[in-house]
Amino acid sequence: MRLSHLFFTTLRDDPSEAEMPSHRLLLRAGYVRQLGAGIYSLLPLGFRAAKRVEQVIREELDAIGAQEMEMPVVHPADLWRETGRYDAIGPEMGRFKDRADRDMVLAMTHEEVVADLLRDIVKSYRQLPMIVYHFQTKFRDEPRARGGLIRVREFVMKDSYSCDRDEAGLDAAYWAHHRAYTRIFERLGLKAIPVASDVGMMGGSLAHEFMSLNPAGEDVLVLCEKCGYASNRQIAPHTQPAPEAEELLPVEEVFTPGTTTIDSLAEFLSVPVSRTAKAVFVVAGDGRFIVAIVRGDDDLNETKLVNAAKVTGGIRPAQIEEITERGMQAGYGSPIGARNAFVVVDSLVAKSPNLVAGANKPEYHLKNTNVGRDYTPDVIADIANVREGDACPQCGGEIILRNGIEIGNIFKLGTKYTKALGAEYLGEDGERHPIIMGSYGIGVGRNVACIVEDHHDEKGIKWPAEVAPYRAHIVAIGANKDPQVTEVADRLHELAAAAGPSFEVLYDDRDESPGVKFTDAELLGMPWIITISPRSLAAGGAEVTNRHTGERGVRPLADVEAFLAGHAATPA
Repeated sequence: MRLSHLFFTTLRDDPSEAEMPSHRLLLRAGYVRQLGAGIYSLLPLGFRAAKRVEQVIREELDAIGAQEMEMPVVHPADLWRETGRYDAIGPEMGRFKDRADRDMVLAMTHEEVVADLLRDIVKSYRQLPMIVYHFQTKFRDEPRARGGLIRVREFVMKDSYSCDRDEAGLDAAYWAHHRAYTRIFERLGLKAIPVASDVGMMGGSLAHEFMSLNPAGEDVLVLCEKCGYASNRQIAPHTQPAPEAEELLPVEEVFTPGTTTIDSLAEFLSVPVSRTAKAVFVVAGDGRFIVAIVRGDDDLNETKLVNAAKVTGGIRPAQIEEITERGMQAGYGSPIGARNAFVVVDSLVAKSPNLVAGANKPEYHLKNTNVGRDYTPDVIADIANVREGDACPQCGGEIILRNGIEIGNIFKLGTKYTKALGAEYLGEDGERHPIIMGSYGIGVGRNVACIVEDHHDEKGIKWPAEVAPYRAHIVAIGANKDPQVTEVADRLHELAAAAGPSFEVLYDDRDESPGVKFTDAELLGMPWIITISPRSLAAGGAEVTNRHTGERGVRPLADVEAFLAGHAATPA
């Protein structure tokens, strides 16, 4: 591909909206352009990188016996109603009506479609097990699109689905995907950490996420360097030791002016924050008003709360009027005396005696409140976040917290979707059984971005060879002064083109200054930069730069030709 014909343009300055290195570099290098919030066009270079990522994924899934297919982007809403997810999923699902006034949805994922196909196609145990997958556009109306391709609203995802007779078959397919994902991310140049995770809207019995460590990641990982424990903080158990038992003291109302925060309250009363109880007010998608109580030195874990309260449709912060109409006071609230509220108390609060809590009265708190005596919760559960330095739930060592970006996930779905849709097979025993499913996803664009996050420097991108849009970048310098430069560069470009698609190169034949060409070559980030100039030809060949290491030197043209023709692994 001649750069003079390439549909792209580079930017000399960093885009002001770019938050992360991948966002900045993919925009600057002409790989992507934004159409709207969380909606991007992949320009030819970005499209080629995405297709290279897809090919790595395809090869590893084919290796475990998966079959590629394609399913629609638009689904009838009735299919999602059959599984209950149409009403359970909030505004992130794209909903619309077709011209016949039928409810339709934009695909977020394809479990329903696979289960619908299974009930039509699979009749006998002899047809199982099987794994199917596709690369397809998804739409999720994310409230906080950010980071370029890291969190978007429209994206291409590889989703695969295992279909088995029994739990043993599901287990085999699940761990086959786990191993395939490990190989995929190694080939993509990503250091992926598998962590236990919440099943979320997918449901099922087990899930793992593959995480790329990144300080800008929105997920918090709980890691133990001693035993290797790894979990998303959403589900990591809180292992704080229970406080010592005390005599339960009488409740005492105290005047606490201006103490709307836990820190200000603890300072005013000269008590540690661990001796206070913190109230968080939320409204569930199912309409319930929920009061969550954690200890003052802890933070609420919303995922744990949703699971403990068995919430459908997510949660949102409660409004002031919603709190007061139930007899509580924002900033000075507690469940004591509350009306029409579903109370969830953290298990550590339930074990902690004589805590300071809100009096539901402006500028007043209650000393010596105790769960069970002063109020009765609807649920007692672990709903607090793990903290740095807490004990590892597996070995007791100290845990560390790191931020990460999810680059893949795997779920054991079981029969959640097949039972709902009646996808059954006739077993060897002559009885009908629901097919058992697993679901496995990898976001293609997010992986492209994470590769750039892990492989760049101050000059630009440094693509791993496995996913680089082009094998090399030929730069012709001084062609207007020496016709031999053009002759040699053209020959190298044609040689690579003749070798086939996997050996294509990018050829900068533009009438630009050497500085512009070198800057763009480093910004675009192909693994090898091959410079043809009067100086290199006089020295006996082409100057070859390894973009990853920065090493450069003049190599004989015969070596470079062998590389571009596919006869050598490197041009060195």
